[in-house]
Amino acid sequence: MKTIASCVEEILIKQPFLEEALFRNIINFSALSEELQKPISDMLRKPVKTGAIMMALRRYNPPTHLRQSHQLKSVLKSLGDITVRSNLVDYTFQNSNTLIENHAKVLENFNPRAFYGFSRGIYESNIVVSTSEQQKVLDCFKDENMIGSQDNLSAISIRLPENNSKISGLYYQIFKRFAWEGISLYEVISTTNEFTVLVENHLVDQAFSAIKSLNNG
Repeated sequence: MKTIASCVEEILIKQPFLEEALFRNIINFSALSEELQKPISDMLRKPVKTGAIMMALRRYNPPTHLRQSHQLKSVLKSLGDITVRSNLVDYTFQNSNTLIENHAKVLENFNPRAFYGFSRGIYESNIVVSTSEQQKVLDCFKDENMIGSQDNLSAISIRLPENNSKISGLYYQIFKRFAWEGISLYEVISTTNEFTVLVENHLVDQAFSAIKSLNNG
C-alpha cells in the first residue's frame, strides 16, 4: 500500500537533481510540498495536505552516495591529470567474424603518439582514432559494415584514484556535472583507473571546465 512517504521517495528517485538539492538544504520545503501536492494526490487517489508532504520530505532518508558526500569530495579533489586530445574521429562497425582480424591490421605499425580507443559490444564495435590514422582504419575495415561515423571530436581523459571502484556515486557526480552544464557526451571510454569522454569540438572547453570544477571541489 502506497503512503505519502513512499510517493515522495518515488518522485525524488526519478529526479536526482531535486533529491540532491533537498539533501543540501537549498530548497524550500513549503514550496516543494505545494508543487508535489497534486502528483502525490493523484498517486494516492485522494486529497493530501501539504503539511503531511512536508513532514515526509524532512524525514526522507537520502541514498548512501549523498550521505557520503564528504568522502566523495575528497576523492574528486584527488582526481589525477586531465588530458585533452583533439582532431579525432569515431567509427562504429557491426560485429562480424572478420572484425577482430581486421582490427589487428589497424594496430600494425600504428603511430604510438596517435590517439586510439577500441570497445566491443554485443552487436557493434567502436574505434576512435586521430584523423591522421583514419584512412588506415577505413582501408582495414573496407569490407566491414560501417553503422556510423563522427568527426570533429575531442577526448578529455581523467586519471582516477586507485580506490575509485570502491566509491559509490563517483560516476554519478561526473555525469551530473555534464548534465547540469547541458553538455552532451558523444561517447564514454573507461578502464579501471582512467575515464575518457568524447565530445564535439565546440563543447570541449565547456566540458574541460566542468571537470576542473569537480577537481577543485
